[in-house]
Amino acid sequence: MATATFSGRTPAKALSQPVAQAKAKTRLLAIDALRGLVMIIMLIDHVRETWFLHHQVTDPMNALTVDPALFFTRLTSQICAPVFVALTGLSAWLFGQTHSKTETSLFLIKRGLFLMVVDVTLITFAWSTTFPPKIFWLQVIWTIGICMIVLAGLIHLPSRVRLAIGLVILFGHNLLDSIILQPGDSFFAPWAMLHQRAAIDLGAGFVAKTTYPVLPWIGVILLGHAIGPWFASNVDPAERRRRLMTLGLAFILGFFALRFSNLYGDKPWFYTDDTVRTVMSFLALTKYPPSLLFLLPTLGLGAVLLPFTKCVTTAR
Repeated sequence: MATATFSGRTPAKALSQPVAQAKAKTRLLAIDALRGLVMIIMLIDHVRETWFLHHQVTDPMNALTVDPALFFTRLTSQICAPVFVALTGLSAWLFGQTHSKTETSLFLIKRGLFLMVVDVTLITFAWSTTFPPKIFWLQVIWTIGICMIVLAGLIHLPSRVRLAIGLVILFGHNLLDSIILQPGDSFFAPWAMLHQRAAIDLGAGFVAKTTYPVLPWIGVILLGHAIGPWFASNVDPAERRRRLMTLGLAFILGFFALRFSNLYGDKPWFYTDDTVRTVMSFLALTKYPPSLLFLLPTLGLGAVLLPFTKCVTTAR
C-alpha cells in the first residue's frame, strides 16, 4: 500500500495556489448568486403569468385598471432581463482576460448562435399549441444571442468607442420611437428586429414576433462589458464597491429626475385621485423595447446589489 509523507512545513507556493483558485471560484459563484436571485424573481413572475392565463386580466402594468397587488408583483420582475444582459457583458470581459480577442469573439459567436437556435426550436415548441409551430416568439434568449454576436465584433474596437456606443444607444434610442414602419415598407423586418415590436410574415402561414427588439439591449451588454475593468486584479475591492454604488445610485436618481420631468425616456405619467394609482402610473414603464426610464432604475438596482452578493471581493 502506498504511503504519503509530509514535511513539517508546506511550501508557500503550494498554499497560495489553492487559495487563489478558491478566490476565483468564489467570485464566479458570487456573480452567479446575483443571477440566481434574478432567476427566483423571474420564477415568481412566470408563476403569475401561468396562473392568470386562466383569468381575464388586463395588462399587468396598466396603472388605471390592474389590481395594485398584481401590478407590483409584475414590477418586481422588471430587474430580470437588464441584469441578465448586463452580466452577460461583464462575463464576456472576464472571459476575455484569459483568452485572446479572437478566441473571445469566436466563443461569443458560437454561444450566441446556440441561444438563437434554442429560442426558435426548443422554446418555440414549448410555447406553441400547434405542430409545427406557426409563430416564432423572438424573446429574451434570442435577444441575448444577438447581443453576444454583436459584442463579438465590437470588442475589437477601442474601449472608449465601445462605451460611447453603449451610452448613445442607452440614452438616445427613444429618439427613434416615432419611426414606425408597416409591413411592406422597406426595412420593415430589420427595423422590427431592432426597435419596433411587431409581427414579421415569414410566408406559408409562419410568423415571427419580435417580442424583444434588440437595439436597447445591445447598449446594455456594452455597458456591462464596459464595467469589466473595475473587476481587474489591480483594482481595490473597496474602490470597486464604491464605483458600483456610485453608478447604481446615479442611475436611480437620474431616473427619478427625468421621470418627474415627463420630458423624455418613456410615455408620460399622470396624476389621479388615487395616490396608489398615481404611483403606479409613475412606475409603469415600457419594456418592449425597454425605454431609457425602464433601464435606468433596473440597471441601477443591479449595480447596487452587486456589492451585497460579495461579487466585488475578488477579481481574476
